[in-house]
Amino acid sequence: MLTDVAARNAKFSDKPYKISDSGGLYLLVKSTGKYWRMNYRYAGKQKTFAIGVYPAVSLVNARKKRDEARELLAKDIDPSLNKAINKQIVRTAAEHTFKAVALEWHAKTSKTWAETTATNIKRYLEKDIFPWLGNRVIKDISAPELLAVLRKIESRGAHEKAQRCREYAGRVFRYAIATGRAERDPSGDLRGALTPVKVKHHASITDPKTIGALLRSISGFSGSYITRCALQLAPLVFVRPGELRHAEWAEIDFDKPEWRIPGHKMKMKEPHIIPLSAQAVEILQSIHPLTGDGQYIFPSIRSGARPMSENTINAALRRMGYEKDEMTGHGFRSMASTLLHEHGWPHEAIERQLAHAERNKVVAAYNYAEHLPKRKEMMCWWADYLDELAAGAKVVSFQKT
Repeated sequence: MLTDVAARNAKFSDKPYKISDSGGLYLLVKSTGKYWRMNYRYAGKQKTFAIGVYPAVSLVNARKKRDEARELLAKDIDPSLNKAINKQIVRTAAEHTFKAVALEWHAKTSKTWAETTATNIKRYLEKDIFPWLGNRVIKDISAPELLAVLRKIESRGAHEKAQRCREYAGRVFRYAIATGRAERDPSGDLRGALTPVKVKHHASITDPKTIGALLRSISGFSGSYITRCALQLAPLVFVRPGELRHAEWAEIDFDKPEWRIPGHKMKMKEPHIIPLSAQAVEILQSIHPLTGDGQYIFPSIRSGARPMSENTINAALRRMGYEKDEMTGHGFRSMASTLLHEHGWPHEAIERQLAHAERNKVVAAYNYAEHLPKRKEMMCWWADYLDELAAGAKVVSFQKT
């Protein structure tokens, strides 16, 4: 019988040797270390079971593992195969934790997000969800468990953050469902369970550097080509989302070039003219072979007889990682208004191009083509300015008169 003293005093050797115990257990001594092994027969074949490394596994524990292996053999179970299966189960469980799935989801989807959005989402996950749910197998997480974590966030008065974390968790659960690691999304059960947060309407990006990042994200949008063209045109024409999605080919005059929207489509019920920059014309010409035979420039994916859904633009922005309090389809109007005013373009030309209501009835009586020459100049400048932002160039402000 092997003793602990003999195991401890066994000298390392370039030529491996064994010190036998009992029941097939022995200590294999090499130059690199001392290893517990057990010889056994299974299905008529001589096999070796690796128990562990001495002294991390003591003699007493090595004998316990030997006895457990012999019990498995008595049940006609191969201990080596059983150990491999258990390792795989542990490894699979590690791959199926909320944290593992969330990081995989983030890595795959963040490529289309703005850098700041990707960083913020990962920080929210790491600070507010992973400490409590990160090591849990994702399919075992219940709605009450998720709610308890979100209530911790609410307890700090961070109600909006709690709502965001619920949304991010929901995206992770839906990714887990798609990849076969969960069966349902418990975040959907929590609608109404958190303190409501007042939604900020028409969120917009107005920082030039961030606008450039947004434009680059739009250029790299990997969804529908029709949706990408609508996203690319939106900042160039800054019309209302409903006006954009209802745009018709019959309203486009490539010769002038202009887009003339009939009064019945406008909020103010007056006809509206959008001078088209070279960039806008290029986008329209690129999509014409695809939708030019139909009525709408941006038709529904389900039927060319209908315009695209009212949610398409905002859904695309969400897909790119822009939250509803960061950017919306309507936000392209605020973006243009803010930057054009900052660069000194006439207020009257900007307001007329935005088709805003004019409270002064005398001014309201102006023709819809009022300030059109200046508006054409402004729209071309605006398109060039956006190109420079997208290219990451430092744009110098020039005051317009």
